[in-house]
Amino acid sequence: MRILVCFLNLVFIFCILRTRLQNNHFSSLFKISTLSLPLPPKKLIGNMEREFIAERQKGLQTYLDVITTHHILSNCELVKKFLDPNSYSVNYTEIALQHVSMFFRSEPKWEVVEPLKDIGWRIRKKYFLMKIRNQPKERLMLSWADLGPDKYLSDKDLQYAVKLLSSCSHPYIYKVTFATANESSALVIRPFSEKGTLKDLIYKAKPKDPFLKKYCNPKKIQGLELQQIKTYGRQILEVLKFLHEKGFPYGHLHSGNVMLDGDTCKLLDLENSLLGLPSFYRSYFSQFRKINTLEGIDVHCFGHLLYEMTYGRPPDTIPVDSFPPAPSVFVVSVLESILTCEAMKNGMPTVSRLLQMPLFSDVLLTNSEKPQFKIPTKLKEALKTSKECIEKRLTEEQKSIHQHRRLTRAQSHHGSEEEKKRRKILARKKSKRSAYESGEEHSAKYSNSNNSAGSGASSPLTSPSSPTPPSTAGKFKSHCSILSFSLAFSFLFCLTVDIVPKNS
Repeated sequence: MRILVCFLNLVFIFCILRTRLQNNHFSSLFKISTLSLPLPPKKLIGNMEREFIAERQKGLQTYLDVITTHHILSNCELVKKFLDPNSYSVNYTEIALQHVSMFFRSEPKWEVVEPLKDIGWRIRKKYFLMKIRNQPKERLMLSWADLGPDKYLSDKDLQYAVKLLSSCSHPYIYKVTFATANESSALVIRPFSEKGTLKDLIYKAKPKDPFLKKYCNPKKIQGLELQQIKTYGRQILEVLKFLHEKGFPYGHLHSGNVMLDGDTCKLLDLENSLLGLPSFYRSYFSQFRKINTLEGIDVHCFGHLLYEMTYGRPPDTIPVDSFPPAPSVFVVSVLESILTCEAMKNGMPTVSRLLQMPLFSDVLLTNSEKPQFKIPTKLKEALKTSKECIEKRLTEEQKSIHQHRRLTRAQSHHGSEEEKKRRKILARKKSKRSAYESGEEHSAKYSNSNNSAGSGASSPLTSPSSPTPPSTAGKFKSHCSILSFSLAFSFLFCLTVDIVPKNS
């Protein structure tokens, strides 16, 4: 039976893989990402042998584990459609085009140059290269996004907040040319930068290339210079502090959301938190219950960004046990305060605390532009309520993850070989103890019966009133016949069990 179950599992997994590889162009994932994924080899002859089936099943499981644990691949649309085709059957490119075309009916001065395919990591967010009709040389980028699970603003407050983004003026926030929202999605237009984002600088990538091609498997891994790390880090912390003081939720910091304008970093996608979209690093900070505020999320994401600027790649695991050599010990001290196991247990430092650390405290900012972002009091209250709802949902998710981990640890502990051996030893001891106790009880009853027989010895043995003890010969014969029948049935059952797998 075990062979049959393993074979059916293998056939099931193999059929899914083959179907998706052929019909959903899943193989393009390898070409775009340039990753060598461990797909197990095929076998033409002997592919029904027990050893090959077990090896093949184990290889396919390893292949899927590598894909699902890779942070970029696991968020890829092809992977999500492969694992859950029913939930990701909608063509969001067509939906985005419909919304954009409806927008152009009311705003005829804009014109689409070309769609920017797969330049971002989100499935429900699409990008288009734009131009203004009377300014054909100027290029802009339009981003369309569906509403996410953390959208808690009313439709009226959402539309007002999104439109307010174009009035925000800050030296480290990228300018929004136009923004609008409705009950189902939002549309934002910004100037297009040929230099790209901070992530493009780190990975030496072209902004218009697909996300997987740019960042999944970089050819050369090299961090930024120390002065760049200090300057960019200080600028990003300053804009985070500004947003926190304004009561504006963010929670979406990563190197792809930082635009480069000369030697200045400018934050992108402030609308993400308003639309309720999930963060790029949510799968990381949702595992740690001390990271339960949007301010803490921003600091945790800044730790990822600082690591990426320093080493030219994201950290392999979170928390980080040890850090490679860095351009300065001050860099490592900041990373240790955010990404280590101790930091996850104690909680994230504040942005003000990071600004006081030696790595950033001596950085001089030359930009004299005065920040302006006026948020009405009524909208501030709505943003505060939305922020509390986002943090509450995160706390509930962290609690469920914690409970699932405890259950998984308990199941793995009870299913381990050591635990099975321990339970067998305890069961043997218990059976021996119960057998010993039952033997003692039987001997005690026997001795009591002998004593009672001895006390009645004064009465005559052949007394007519004494009942004649029943004969045990018949019982002995019946017991023997039952025992022989049981042995015969057991023997036939064993033969049957041995025969069935061979014929199947």
